Amino acid sequence: MKKLIAIIISLLNILQVSNVQSFAKCKVPSISVKRLNLEEAIYDENEWVSQELKDKDVEIVRYEATKNIKDRLDEKIKEFADKLEFEKAAELRDRKNAILVITEKQKISNINENSIDVIGLYKNDLEICIEIFFIRNSKMIGREHYFFARTYSEDKENIEDEKVENEEIISSFLKQYYMDLEEIPAKIMVKENISEKEIIEEWLSKKANRKVEIKIPKIGEKLKFIEMAENNAKITLENKQKGKYNILEELKEKLDLEKLPIKIESFDISNISGTYMVAGMCVALNGKINKSLSRKFKIKNTFEQNDVACMKEVVERRIKHSINEEEIGSGFGKLPDLILADGGITQIRAIKEIVDKYNLEIPVYGMVKNDKHRTRALLDENRNEIEISEELLNFMTTFQDEVHKTAIEYHKKLRDEGMLKSELDFIEGIGPVKKKALMQKFGTVENIKNASIEELVKVKGITEELAKRIKEK
Repeated sequence: MKKLIAIIISLLNILQVSNVQSFAKCKVPSISVKRLNLEEAIYDENEWVSQELKDKDVEIVRYEATKNIKDRLDEKIKEFADKLEFEKAAELRDRKNAILVITEKQKISNINENSIDVIGLYKNDLEICIEIFFIRNSKMIGREHYFFARTYSEDKENIEDEKVENEEIISSFLKQYYMDLEEIPAKIMVKENISEKEIIEEWLSKKANRKVEIKIPKIGEKLKFIEMAENNAKITLENKQKGKYNILEELKEKLDLEKLPIKIESFDISNISGTYMVAGMCVALNGKINKSLSRKFKIKNTFEQNDVACMKEVVERRIKHSINEEEIGSGFGKLPDLILADGGITQIRAIKEIVDKYNLEIPVYGMVKNDKHRTRALLDENRNEIEISEELLNFMTTFQDEVHKTAIEYHKKLRDEGMLKSELDFIEGIGPVKKKALMQKFGTVENIKNASIEELVKVKGITEELAKRIKEK
């Protein structure tokens, strides 16, 4: 008996082509699913799965034949998730989605239309996916899907806000998608009541030189087909996001957070004996480290080696960037959903003190390393260690390494600049241009000191006499 995964993956390679760029087209060739013996196609270690479908040799996999399996798989998925066994839950979810994918194509054939595009929308906290089914002469001849990021500011407060957002997404998508398309269908089916419906219909009709209608079914079979496109968008997005979403879900469960930690920030302090004191801040957005959002701080108000005081200063300065109206747009964006300290209990409590000072409800935890400098657990303000999965450990180790690297590199840069100023500025004949050329060539002041005269004179503007002066200093 063939295993489910081997067969389904081969189908998905044809049916689902992922493209991570915003609104990038993914044309998918059509495929015929004809006589399929499900006893051969479905195998699972849970005996009831294969038993439910045994001997159902059909031309299409009917909804009724899979509904019971879907419901029971949902129960199993929830059971694994409740036990925090996210990898098993994800694997079982993939099995369920694979079964549903097989049912999709022939169900479309019930639409009695010659030329129609069916558009479905699905979104979660991270991204948006739009799926289009192309139906010609009552058959689905292909489909496309599109991903684009859901910006961090797009959290909506109620159902009405969600509806408005969906309408705006679909309206914008229709205008962008059909702008350069030569083949315009006679009808486009969407679920959303878009405000510009008549304007878009008129524009498309002129473009196609015939009447083009946007249909918004409320009941019946056609609404079910839109919901099918929505479900397929959901499957596609979940498959794309498996790793990132698992991390965020686990953090939410393990730390008992009220919502997914879409934006996570971490801070680290770096100095040598209280000199060139700096801090680094790194950001993970949507389950991925976003280097463009990293920030560096010079310590301004702490004048001795005191990491706790430095941490308080930096976190307070960062928070003020978001809560002061005049700072909005400065590049820091909204406050994080979670703060992770690259350190122990003293750093956690230092950050928590500042968070509480501003009456903010931002959870604060620490990242604890083992003797091999890899993150081994998360730590709360009561010194309780929280064990996490290997997948999350790997992410946390990378995150911790990144914030440490940001702080260290900034400290090293300032230290080298300071040493360069204090030593090279006193060498006659060495000005800003030659200093820059030397640093570009050797990287650090220490390397300049260790360079030979022959190596120094290779730098533009450095004569043998200047090279000797550098060596004497």
